[in-house]
Amino acid sequence: MTRKQKRLAIIGGGMGFLAAATALTFVALGQQTSYFYMPGDLSVRPVAAGERIRLGGLVEEGSLAHGAETDVTFAVTDGSESVKVTYAGILPDLFREGQGVVTEGRFDDGGVFRADTVLAKHDETYMPREVAESLKEKGVWEGD
Repeated sequence: MTRKQKRLAIIGGGMGFLAAATALTFVALGQQTSYFYMPGDLSVRPVAAGERIRLGGLVEEGSLAHGAETDVTFAVTDGSESVKVTYAGILPDLFREGQGVVTEGRFDDGGVFRADTVLAKHDETYMPREVAESLKEKGVWEGD
């Protein structure tokens, strides 16, 4: 091999390595992506059972029920639709009815959303951006 061929082989190998690393990164990130939905969005764009999503909205008044140990059920609403959510774990201190919430998890075969993460608002003025924008569009929430 001449010097030119060696140089081209090294450059080609480096580019192939970078392309493979980039492809693996995108595949890994694509598998960890969880899309954001409001309850009303689910009637327009149904989600397959087992697909990981983020569900956001307001905790529906009168829907919070504590079960055995740390099991909790509640409903997330956007003012027009609501989705039943079950969660096994300790809720955030600021979690309460009528407040903004974002949950992450999957729907089971029965159509119940099984959350593995529950995020509540931090203070009196904060609400997750996606939740606030969706609720403002529907005229349910009037924050900053």
